[in-house]
Amino acid sequence: MSTTDNQLPLWEVFIQSKSGTPHKHAGSIHASDKNMALENARDIYTRRGEGRNIWVVLSDQIAASKTEDEAEFFDPADDKVYRHPSFYKVPDGVKNM
Repeated sequence: MSTTDNQLPLWEVFIQSKSGTPHKHAGSIHASDKNMALENARDIYTRRGEGRNIWVVLSDQIAASKTEDEAEFFDPADDKVYRHPSFYKVPDGVKNM
């Protein structure tokens, strides 16, 4: 019995619904190359005209933080008080700040 993985590479699909809006993750597909990934993404995720633009990225090329490292990864921002201007006195008469 063979234990080799015979799946095509996994790609993550991001769809832009309207021009000027951000791309949103739509799902994942398997494809042999980027052209096949784009065509499969179009066929699967934009069947009803939902998209204006598609991005496909190999899943193994995405760098992500780890859930178990959350405290160490995000907490250092709390010690930088200059990022939070709450201690500045706003002069009277200043609007829209």
